[in-house]
Amino acid sequence: MSRFTLGLIAGLCLVLVASASYGAGAVEGAVSKQATNWTAIWMFLAFVCVTMGITYWAAKRTTSTKDYYAAGGGISGFQNGVAIAGDYMSAASFLGISALCYGSGFDGLIYSIGFLVGWPIIMFLMAEPLRNLGRFTFADVVSYRMQPLPMRAMAATGTLVVVAFYLIAQMVGAGQLIQLLFGLDYWIAVVIVGILMIIYVTFGGMLATTWVQIIKAVLLLCGATVIAVLVLNQFNWNISTLLARAVQVHPKHDAILRPDGQVSNVISAFSLGTALMFGTAGLPHILMRFFTVADAKEARKSVFWATTFIGYFYILTFVIGFGAITLVLTNPQYVDPSGALIGGSNMAAVHLAHAVGGNILLGFISAVAFATILAVVSGLTLSGASAVSHDLYASVFRHGRVAEGMEVRVSKITTLVLGVVAIILGIVFEKINVAFMVGLAFAIACSANFPVLLLSMYWKGLTTWGAFVGGFVGLISAVAGTVFSPSIWTALLGLPNPPFPYVSPALFSMPLSFLVCFVVSLLDRSRTARLEAQAFEAQYVRSQTGIGIEEAATH
Repeated sequence: MSRFTLGLIAGLCLVLVASASYGAGAVEGAVSKQATNWTAIWMFLAFVCVTMGITYWAAKRTTSTKDYYAAGGGISGFQNGVAIAGDYMSAASFLGISALCYGSGFDGLIYSIGFLVGWPIIMFLMAEPLRNLGRFTFADVVSYRMQPLPMRAMAATGTLVVVAFYLIAQMVGAGQLIQLLFGLDYWIAVVIVGILMIIYVTFGGMLATTWVQIIKAVLLLCGATVIAVLVLNQFNWNISTLLARAVQVHPKHDAILRPDGQVSNVISAFSLGTALMFGTAGLPHILMRFFTVADAKEARKSVFWATTFIGYFYILTFVIGFGAITLVLTNPQYVDPSGALIGGSNMAAVHLAHAVGGNILLGFISAVAFATILAVVSGLTLSGASAVSHDLYASVFRHGRVAEGMEVRVSKITTLVLGVVAIILGIVFEKINVAFMVGLAFAIACSANFPVLLLSMYWKGLTTWGAFVGGFVGLISAVAGTVFSPSIWTALLGLPNPPFPYVSPALFSMPLSFLVCFVVSLLDRSRTARLEAQAFEAQYVRSQTGIGIEEAATH
């Protein structure tokens, strides 16, 4: 059975698991500003000092375009796997899933597993061909045998739209989290994140971004492990005792040990799962990480280690959530007279850190949450800047006739512009629903990027115009479906009878994109289409063997 078939079977089997998972990734519920946490602030400053030193070190070793975009291809599979985990595990999902376990019990475990289900698709279908065919961005892959100008324009557009929505969500989440954890004003948090992000990406490129993500992943995994260990130690390492105590004290009692049916509409649930699962395989900042390793073998290792660390992390959040039920819910220090968590619904993990580890562990977890946001936005900004400088400026506008130094300079200018825009939009959209923004980013990634990328690697018949039209149809339908959904049409605009009745459009927009790619490609009888079909065999051989790829740089 081929790798394509295995990946497709694994993907279809896991969509149902993903269907509930998306919603936990956002900062939702009431957020109230807490007292200034100086322990957390000093720990975060220590993190900033370390990462600034890494940025200085990386800047001295970033001398070429390949160094800037892909760390010279010299990152090992293990390092890249940790960095991918750091790029993927957000502070919002950490606090959100823990809070969901605290409030609903078993549903939190479903959400935790749901965040993993996109990775088999990447493991079986994407990682190896991506590394063998691309250099810096996934646009390199989709334009390998097709016309570069329209393909890069389409891929860059999809990248920038996804990055824009995802970046806004992260910046808004940053402000809310820092209000929650540090006691700083919203706008101050957004500005701090924006400035540090600009510094990391502008001066250190991918090498600095990678190590920021690695350090953040290690800190987050260590912090979550310490909390989980301290919780289990209080119950003599007996999970059954922990669960029994949680059932005893929780208002829902034994209902927390069975699924609660968070999403009432089956189609909406399935559509959300589709967006999360296949959207992961179309996120430009995740795909870009596979160009930082030397070869396809290291790319596969990256996915293995990323899946391992992400899975371990979300298992820990389940323990943390039930630990919060037993140790936070029953402590009047952390709840108000009505039983609600002080500081908002997302404070379960934070209060638990204080309950089992005092102010030091509380400060550490708060600082790690801030560091987490920096790692995610750095990866997003670099992918957006590379789309502008490499795909649009160097390839579309200059037709490849541009000096390396100029391309990197354009990327740095773009980083500065993206950082300023992100700060402004983060402040302007302070009240926006973060869950909606993240969901839209995933829906566009799975509707515009994923179909074109997958078909370009595995279907001989795909033509330039099939991919171009199909990609834009997926992008437009995903945006339109979201605007016409109840989340925008009714909740935001206040209009009755939304034209699109479901929460997410991915279940419809992604198949539509595939269909248009197929139909337009089959109707394309041009000479160019025939030449593109003839070039597929050579592309497929390289995608599976790696013959002809560049050697990694040494640092």
